[in-house]
Amino acid sequence: MAESEGPSYIDYEVFLDPHFSPTAFANSLVIATNNPSDTPIDLSTPLSRVLFDIQEIDTHIHTLTTRSAIPLLTHTKTQADAGQRIVSEVEAQVASLTDGYQRLEKEVIQRYEEANQVRIAVERLWETVRIGRAVARCLTLGRQLETQMAEVGGVGGTGSTKKEDHRAMVRASNTLLAIRHILSASGPNEEGEHLSKINLITYQQNSVLTPSETSLRNRAQQIIREFSMSSLASSSTAPTTYAQSEETKSRTTSALLTLQLLNPRLLIVALQTYLRASLTSSLTSMGRALNNLPTLDRTLLEISARCQNIVALESLLGATKPPQTAFQDSKVQVEGHLENLLEPLLAALDTSSLPSFFWRSLAEGLGPRVADLVARGGMTARALRGQKERVKDSVRDCVLKGSQSPGDSTRRAGAWEREAAVMVGSVIGALGR
Repeated sequence: MAESEGPSYIDYEVFLDPHFSPTAFANSLVIATNNPSDTPIDLSTPLSRVLFDIQEIDTHIHTLTTRSAIPLLTHTKTQADAGQRIVSEVEAQVASLTDGYQRLEKEVIQRYEEANQVRIAVERLWETVRIGRAVARCLTLGRQLETQMAEVGGVGGTGSTKKEDHRAMVRASNTLLAIRHILSASGPNEEGEHLSKINLITYQQNSVLTPSETSLRNRAQQIIREFSMSSLASSSTAPTTYAQSEETKSRTTSALLTLQLLNPRLLIVALQTYLRASLTSSLTSMGRALNNLPTLDRTLLEISARCQNIVALESLLGATKPPQTAFQDSKVQVEGHLENLLEPLLAALDTSSLPSFFWRSLAEGLGPRVADLVARGGMTARALRGQKERVKDSVRDCVLKGSQSPGDSTRRAGAWEREAAVMVGSVIGALGR
């Protein structure tokens, strides 16, 4: 296009160079129109050169646009018409998409929102039903517990004339564990998650569960505390017939299982309390008998009876297996591998036998008392020294007789000689030779 108009003195290649620098180009013009030795620099000449170049370029642009106006306008119109046709087609497609979206919104999104509201309602209804079922189960178990307690003769026994059923203690304990299991499952999505907020459940806990558990615990501890199988000494609780003996064993077994279900520690504490009571009574009565020798035989018979009760208790514990239930807590489950209820008691007392524990503990407490009695001197000390052989034989016979099972008259020679020697030594040792 520049060739058709004639040559131009402007070097367009310089301006079209990608590395063109305006400052470098201006500097070259100044140097070309001035001498390096000139003190005042003439800027008018290079400025005129630049202005001429700009005017030349402007004229060239004007000429080109004037000559090419019609082709440019025609091309622009053609492009505009093509764009309009594209817009028309796009608008039709957009309208179709908009209509499809509106139909989709009506048929899917609105229905989804409605379905989501239904889902929320169903979830809340299900939560309500789940809570209702848990409450109903707790109330059913609570009513069952009241019935069982009426059979035991504890809480809920309002005017019941039925015979007391000690086996109901075990059933009531299992029911208590079932209710405990529901109430303890209070985590997210668990059965008892919201039960603590239900007033009826709180009332049931305060009016039924806690009193029932206390009654069961007290009743079981009382049965263990009153356990007596020996007929050596007269006792209002000792059985006199075989049927009574079996009933005593059965009732005591129920008490043992009840405490084991409620809390294994309660069972250990109750048994230790029973042993301590037997030891304390024996130690006290033995101290009085040594001060009054005519009563020694009767006292030793009572001590033998107490030890026979301990022998019977050991046998009963050894024959009673720990109860198994799905509602036991982790501590009870750990003890689930035990063969019987005797093992944890022996471990707690650090002994291998309850009668041996009884005699050795009694001898340990008796030695200082006899030593104090002898140290005080007087008629009692002289009587003890004078009847030392009789006392020795009586104590030895007491140990051997007391270490037998109730109703067993068989003497096992050598079976309890060590315990007999320890007891004899605790009494005779302080008397000297």
